[in-house]
Amino acid sequence: MSLPVTFHRAASAEFIEASAWYETKRVGLAIEFMAEIDRCVSLASEHPLQFAVVREDIRRVVANRFPYSVYFRAEKHRIVVLAVFHGSRDPAIWLART
Repeated sequence: MSLPVTFHRAASAEFIEASAWYETKRVGLAIEFMAEIDRCVSLASEHPLQFAVVREDIRRVVANRFPYSVYFRAEKHRIVVLAVFHGSRDPAIWLART
């Protein structure tokens, strides 16, 4: 059984911005990126406890093919995506959302 997923407003904005950037690099690349992030979010929703804790109660799913990770908090009845974050960015940015 998978848990419902909600996105922090900043995580949603990051996801949209990254998708738009990938589309400027190659037509259709945004669709591939979005599918991969969707796969990561689905995994978090279906098996939240299988992913490593990176800080307190925050876990991470690492994307394939793209240098991004999905950071989330597993709550009792939902998953909260805190960040869709590029690996080279300063993690202090998303840590401020916790």
